[in-house]
Amino acid sequence: MAQNHSFDIVSEIDLQEADNAVNQALKEIHQRYDLKDSKTELELNKKDKYISINTKDDYSRKASIDILETKFIRRGISVKALKFDEPEAAAGGRLKQKINLKSGISKENAKLITKMIKDSKLKVNAQIQDEQVRVTAPKIDDLQTVIKMVKEAELDFPTQFVNMK
Repeated sequence: MAQNHSFDIVSEIDLQEADNAVNQALKEIHQRYDLKDSKTELELNKKDKYISINTKDDYSRKASIDILETKFIRRGISVKALKFDEPEAAAGGRLKQKINLKSGISKENAKLITKMIKDSKLKVNAQIQDEQVRVTAPKIDDLQTVIKMVKEAELDFPTQFVNMK
C-alpha cells in the first residue's frame, strides 16, 4: 500500500517575535525627531492577541504603524496578520487604535483553500481541522504543487506549512 504524505496549512503568529517587533518599533518611535514628543504607547496583549496604540494625533498614529509594520516584516511576520480597528478618540485629545493579530484559519478561509485545492484537479485530499487545513496525497510532488499554489494565491491572511510527513 502506498504511503500517504501530508502537511497542515496554518495561520499562526509567533507572539515572541511580535513582542520583539513592538519593542523595536517603540524604541525607534521614541528616538525619531518628529515622533519623540508624541508620547506614543504601543502595547502587545499576548493573551487576547492584539496591539494597542495610543498617540497624540493622526500623523504620529500613521507613522508609528509604518514603523511597526516594518519591524514585523523584518522579523518574518506577515502584515496580513494585522487587522486594524478604526482609530478612536482617547483622553486628552489623543488617538487610540486596536490592531488585532489574526491567528488561525477561519471557516470561510478554510473553505476557500479546500475549494482552490479541489479545483486544481491534483490527486490530493484537503480537509478542514479546527483552524487549519490538512492536505494528504500519495505523491510528495503534488503536495509541493499545493504549497506553491497556496503561496501564490492572493490570500488576505498569512499561511504557513507545518507537520510535513
